[in-house]
Amino acid sequence: MAKIVGGISMSHVPAIGNAIAKNLQQDPYWKPFFDGFPPVRAWLDKVKPDVAVVFYNDHGLNFFLDKQPTFAVGAAPQYVNSDEGWGIPSLPPFAGDLDLSWHIINQVTRKDFDLTTCQEMVVDHAFTLPLKLLWPQDGPCPIRTVPICINTVQHPLASARRCYRLGQAVGQAIDSWDKDLRVVVIGTGGLSHQLDGERAGFINKEFDLKFVESLTADPEWSTQYSIEELVELTGTQGIELLMWLATRGALTGKVRQESFNYHIPISNTAAGLLVLENQ
Repeated sequence: MAKIVGGISMSHVPAIGNAIAKNLQQDPYWKPFFDGFPPVRAWLDKVKPDVAVVFYNDHGLNFFLDKQPTFAVGAAPQYVNSDEGWGIPSLPPFAGDLDLSWHIINQVTRKDFDLTTCQEMVVDHAFTLPLKLLWPQDGPCPIRTVPICINTVQHPLASARRCYRLGQAVGQAIDSWDKDLRVVVIGTGGLSHQLDGERAGFINKEFDLKFVESLTADPEWSTQYSIEELVELTGTQGIELLMWLATRGALTGKVRQESFNYHIPISNTAAGLLVLENQ
């Protein structure tokens, strides 16, 4: 049977690509952020996943305001990245896992989730940068991928509870897959930040840390809040924490915090990195 080894939740700030391209990992501004990754890579070397199921939000590369699915799942043999002008070159295509994609789609649809199935899908920095940070070696990403896109761009957005339930359905689908497969679930975005308007630069460290703590001790804690309340607490773009919540929902056993790093600010963003091992 397939096994979920754990979940990684992390920020996907576009400027990270520029820092990677210019080898700024030891620059004082960036070093506290990049220093969080060696322990995570060591953990990945230990658990050796075959596939990454990635919850992320698209920024207009694949979906735009005229067509914005609430939940979309990739079912393609590969996912192509386009350079968004932030400095990192376009990366080689990311290999898909068609069998697992279709299994997830079928199983999650049976749990009354209406999914958009994408047999062609391009991916932006929210998908590519986290994978590059976790597997920084040259060449293609060494594991297969299943992208799951959650709308955080255009209202109405799915509630926090709905996104947590989506994660649960995805985790149950993976657990029911009758192949010997090791899966890591990745959620990308957040934590608190707002890039525009009167609250541009807004960061809520107190809420960020309480939210991260809740993912281990009380994972449904944040589902008490409406989307509007979460935006008030975390900023307009901070709503990307929905990806962290879906990732936690997918972890089907008890969890243990393996690693955590929090650094502010990176490009006006509270940058977080959390690893929860599935027990």
